[in-house]
Parts: sequence; structure tokens; C-alpha cells
Amino acid sequence: MTKTQIQVPEALIQELRVFAKQREWSLAETFRRGAELLLQVYPESPPGPPAAAWTPPSSARAGWKGMSAEDLREAVFAEADPVLPGTCDL
Repeated sequence: MTKTQIQVPEALIQELRVFAKQREWSLAETFRRGAELLLQVYPESPPGPPAAAWTPPSSARAGWKGMSAEDLREAVFAEADPVLPGTCDL
């Protein structure tokens, strides 16, 4: 058996301690069983090659072509909810 050291968030370790105590397991046994479960649930290797890194579209392809800032402002306010009389316009 190999001894190792890991870092676990405080909230998670508290939950694991309660979980282990309810089952009368040691914390080490709890981690071992968790690791065994992960190996059973996930395949040995990920399917297929990793996906290419995603990059956001450039602003030239974003769909605002030909609209000035004023045109865009008008389009936004045309879609906005109407302001009721006597309410504050933020």
C-alpha cells in the first residue's frame, strides 16, 4: 500500500468524515472506496481524440455589422419593457 498526501476543501472533508463515521469506516477507507468507484464509473481512456480548443468568434462575425452605436441603442430600447409613469428610470 502507498501512503500519500492530498488537499481537500474543508467543507468536503467534514462531509466525508460524517459519511465515514456513519459507516464505521476510516477516512482512508472512504477515499479508497471513492477511488475504486471512480475507476468503475469512468472508462479507462477518454473516447476519441480531445476536442480542439474553442475560440470565440471575432466581432466582425458577431452580427452587428452596419449598425452604429445609436442604431444599436435604439434597437435595445425598442425591445425593453415600457417604463410605467411615476417609476424611476435607471
